Amino acid sequence: MNAYELTQQIEAVRQRADALQDHAKRSPLPPSEILHDCLEELNTALEELKVAEEEVRQQNEELIDIRAALEVERQRYKELFDFAPDAYLVTNIAGKILEANRAATNLLKISQKYLQGKLLINFIPEHQRRAFRFQLMRLHQIKQIQDWEIQMHTREGGEFDAAISVTTIWNREGNPEGWRWLVRDITARKQAEEQLRAMKLENLQLQEATRLKSQFLAFMSHELRTPMNAILGFSQLLLRHPYNQFPPQARNMVERILSSARRLLVLIEDILDFSKLEAGRLELNLTEFNLADLVTKTVEELNCLAQQKHLALDVYINLQNPNVINDSDRVRQILVNLLSNAIKFTDIGKVNVEVLEIQERVMLLVKDTGIGISEADLKNIFQEFRQVNQCLTRKYGGTGLGLAIVDQLVRLMKGSITVESKLGEGSTFRVELPRVVNSPD
Repeated sequence: MNAYELTQQIEAVRQRADALQDHAKRSPLPPSEILHDCLEELNTALEELKVAEEEVRQQNEELIDIRAALEVERQRYKELFDFAPDAYLVTNIAGKILEANRAATNLLKISQKYLQGKLLINFIPEHQRRAFRFQLMRLHQIKQIQDWEIQMHTREGGEFDAAISVTTIWNREGNPEGWRWLVRDITARKQAEEQLRAMKLENLQLQEATRLKSQFLAFMSHELRTPMNAILGFSQLLLRHPYNQFPPQARNMVERILSSARRLLVLIEDILDFSKLEAGRLELNLTEFNLADLVTKTVEELNCLAQQKHLALDVYINLQNPNVINDSDRVRQILVNLLSNAIKFTDIGKVNVEVLEIQERVMLLVKDTGIGISEADLKNIFQEFRQVNQCLTRKYGGTGLGLAIVDQLVRLMKGSITVESKLGEGSTFRVELPRVVNSPD
């Protein structure tokens, strides 16, 4: 029951009392009966008022409970507002700060009592105040602004990048009476974005440098290969009859020229292959061939290198179907690189080559008892121009391109290569290739 209903009920009782009094004056009944009727009416009115009083008391208790709950919610809102991790401000439509939480005071480096009553524009640098005023004007027509990025400064003058979200506060008549401001310090994010842009630019520059390097390597490889082939050809011609009239010392010099030229040509071919692979211009010449025959012939060709170091070189082939579709020259190149490395880095013991088949894939294993590779160096062995020993006076020569070329050739063939090694115990390289390599689309 509300106050209006209670007033109406009291007025109704009063009217009934007046009517009863008027009736008593005009009634011919004895005074005792009139008194009895009056008492009955009075009791009825008192009972009704008592019920009304109980309803009012109950409503008052409910109002007290509601008021207490509202106070709890208000206090909870105040705590949430005050201890929110982001800076919250409430301003009027002129931009004057009415409320501010702790995060806002910490962000702006000013105490709460001095912050309240100040214009928010005081914390905007002068060169951005025109844009800020324009946004304030826009707020009169729109409901909110999300993630508006602007520079701000603290009371002490330190500037920071801020992301601001603004929501309009409306009064009961539907007119704007203020705004709620959420301010986030995004300086770290902006710095990270700037660093990311710098990294992307640097990455583009590195890609361009890599492209130029590959182009230069390919160009120089072609230019060097032409005179090197001439050196090889004329050296071989000089060693043949009837030109073979040199004394032993001169013949030895020509043979050394021929040997050095062949070694240089191999290095040039490696650089040319690597530049093609790196630029994505190397294509596989896919044909069907007998993998067992290719492996056997390749091992026989390299057996002389193993004999020079008194190493055993064994081959084991376990293939039910030796036919595969791949680029035979490139498969041979993979095997030659792995075998040459195994022989080069093995001084005592043996080198084994094994060929297996696993469902629709074949596996080449090259195992040696050489110097091995440390666990720290294993992650770098397939990187170009990297060797375990980087010293100029290292015992083992090479450009460091062999395993990088092998790795990229295996990837081009949709295969995989892994290595297991321990220092002083040797290494095992496993190359797994599809039995049928398909041409790229």
